[in-house]
Amino acid sequence: MNVEIKVPAVGESISSGIISLWHCQDGDYVRTGDLLFTLDTDKVSTEVAAPSAGVVRIQIPPDQEVKIGQVVGLIEEAPAPAETPVEAPPVAASPAQGVAPQATPPEAPAAPSPPAPAEVKPQERRVTRKKLSPLRKKISTQLVSAQRNAAILTTFNECDMSAVLKLRSDIQESFQAKFGIKLGFMSFFIKAVVDALRDQPQINSRLDGDELVQNHFYDIGVAVGTERGLIVPVIRDADAKTFAELEADLAYYAKKAREGAITIEDLQGGVFTISNGGVYGSLLSTPILNPPQSGILGMHKIQERPVAVDGRVVIRPLMYLALSYDHRVVDGKEAVTFLVRIKEAMENPLRLFLGGQR
Repeated sequence: MNVEIKVPAVGESISSGIISLWHCQDGDYVRTGDLLFTLDTDKVSTEVAAPSAGVVRIQIPPDQEVKIGQVVGLIEEAPAPAETPVEAPPVAASPAQGVAPQATPPEAPAAPSPPAPAEVKPQERRVTRKKLSPLRKKISTQLVSAQRNAAILTTFNECDMSAVLKLRSDIQESFQAKFGIKLGFMSFFIKAVVDALRDQPQINSRLDGDELVQNHFYDIGVAVGTERGLIVPVIRDADAKTFAELEADLAYYAKKAREGAITIEDLQGGVFTISNGGVYGSLLSTPILNPPQSGILGMHKIQERPVAVDGRVVIRPLMYLALSYDHRVVDGKEAVTFLVRIKEAMENPLRLFLGGQR
């Protein structure tokens, strides 16, 4: 009995996708649960497993658009192939074992020179064309839409990371021993963002037509770079979570992103986004809003720089911070105050830590 391989439903608003990769060949035997293909949509990538064991018959090749529910192949019922025993290679006898060595064979004639490579047209050698994935097309459309439909303005500040570095160093060992996870920088920034949103609630709002929607919850998106593009999984109820719980959520989403297992539900409903270009070495940038949100915080590389402190020049680990915001919703005073609040929280992290740790 044949079993149909169908494109699964991966979200209410998704009606189609592209098979980016078959993990098996036509005619291969697969077992139940083996990976069959990867489905790319405009929001997530999903790996589809075999519903039963048998021989795969592929009907739709890679890079083809398919509809949800469409049959893309069959699994023909067949017995599992017998395991082929692996024979050990024969052991050659040595002269020490009483076998005379063979005479040295005559030298083989020199191999003919390889043919000259075929001429390649210049345009074929200099460029490669590849169809955009649904996710990359969605990212492109959303970024252009954000630039066109919002009045984006960016304000900057810099943050002395000395206190955070020292606090992490002082408690890292005991934190790991107690919670089984490392204490990173992102959990501090999430806590600082929640604190600043409470202080400047206008940034925790969005436009919906001619209405202003005020959010009274703190679901914070954290941008994650993947091979397929940038995604923003959302940390739910960040205001109610401890540092350990935040770090656990971050690790969980990082693992799902690496495995291509992020779902639509993981990406929906955020009220504010944090993007860390510093992990790639960025010193300063202007992040683009993640619609329909009204604000996004850009973190950057920590770099030692000279700074004046109490009339003396000292070297401190500094990070540039950038807040992009929708000027239709947020005034300059609110944006600057918000970013200063984050700076103050990060330079006095013990207040955040004691207020958000059990």
